[in-house]
Amino acid sequence: MDCTLEVGEDAVILKVIGRVDEATWNSFSEGLSGAVRNARDDGLTRLIVDLQQLAYMSSRGLRALTVAKREADEAGVNISLASPNDVMREILAISRYDKLFTVTDTAEAKR
Repeated sequence: MDCTLEVGEDAVILKVIGRVDEATWNSFSEGLSGAVRNARDDGLTRLIVDLQQLAYMSSRGLRALTVAKREADEAGVNISLASPNDVMREILAISRYDKLFTVTDTAEAKR
């Protein structure tokens, strides 16, 4: 699993690549927390988590999203999940995270 961070004009974009599972969830969690801090420190109110290249997420990854949402809410940052593939859409639906987060088809931010 790899995370890359991009800062746009109106949002921070965290691109997640690979799998978030028992071996990688901690790195994912750290990446999310760092992205929330980055958005807050840059005065941005949006964090887009780009899931386009994410193949799978375990329950530990979902927990990391929950923790990040709490941190983001306290920082005044809104997290949205973008471009999930069919497997990720199903995981988000089954876990009802599609109700907790805004899910979009694209990861668009002003550049």
